[in-house]
Amino acid sequence: MVFVQVPAGRFWMGGVPPLEMLAQTYPQLEKKRFTDLIDEAPGHEVHIRRAFYLGQHEVTVGQFQRFVEASGYQPESETDGTGGYGYNPQYDPATTQRGDAFEGRLLRYSWRNPGFAQGPEHPVVNITWNDAQALAHWLSRTEGHRYRLPTEAEWEYACRAGTRTLYPHGDDPQGLVRVANTFDQAAAPLWPRWRQHALAGSDGHAFTAPVGSYAPNTFGLHDMLGNAWEWVADWHDDHYYAASPGADPQGPAEGGVRVRRGGSWHTWSFYARCGFRNWNTPQTRYPLVGMRLVREIAPLAAPRPPSP
Repeated sequence: MVFVQVPAGRFWMGGVPPLEMLAQTYPQLEKKRFTDLIDEAPGHEVHIRRAFYLGQHEVTVGQFQRFVEASGYQPESETDGTGGYGYNPQYDPATTQRGDAFEGRLLRYSWRNPGFAQGPEHPVVNITWNDAQALAHWLSRTEGHRYRLPTEAEWEYACRAGTRTLYPHGDDPQGLVRVANTFDQAAAPLWPRWRQHALAGSDGHAFTAPVGSYAPNTFGLHDMLGNAWEWVADWHDDHYYAASPGADPQGPAEGGVRVRRGGSWHTWSFYARCGFRNWNTPQTRYPLVGMRLVREIAPLAAPRPPSP
């Protein structure tokens, strides 16, 4: 894995954009979607006090496969006997009670098979938060450095890379087709029910794209938005931002669901914003959800006293 050093610094985290701006930017959405963003408020300044290494790319299928083969780890979609979710062109969401976009859980779907073709350089998906933790712990034991999921604050800081706009490139969602793999005209024909939410252009990929297919942000990080949702370390709480510490917040001490960030190849532009928060149980596996790792920078050792 290639890691990029993210410097220490301060940034403005969260904050719900003005409703008038949201209505103008996303005219196809009803107002309730804007007023439901309570967990993005209040906006607050956060200090990331220590630099850290963050994966330049999302963890790939090939990297996860090497981990499984070397460690003997069995992902939850295999050990619990329920499988995962996947794309099936014969599956119709309108015929199901939940209206879910994907078929599952079924044993035939897992990180090995999300229902669409993936090469070793595509982001691994259909992995749980617990699977992501297992990879981080194994790498830490194997290499002698601490690997972990980023905190939610570290993730948003790295995504924004010094910006305060809806996206790192600005406020225009149509610009996503140049820098991210989200729901657009390449994917819309496969889900005609939601076609009105697709971007006007095409990013060239109906499903996941090889990592690094689009330009990096200012910090040199690829796919912080789009391609695959990324698990982060924190528990989710709608009201956490109101009590969040100003320096290096770690999230609530307990909870029932873990945060995921960044959107995916199937995500509408409204939900692929830098500040949008989503969550699932740690056991959730889905063909949109993957991961990215932090490698901590070891503190400098204290200088030895001179020999007598």
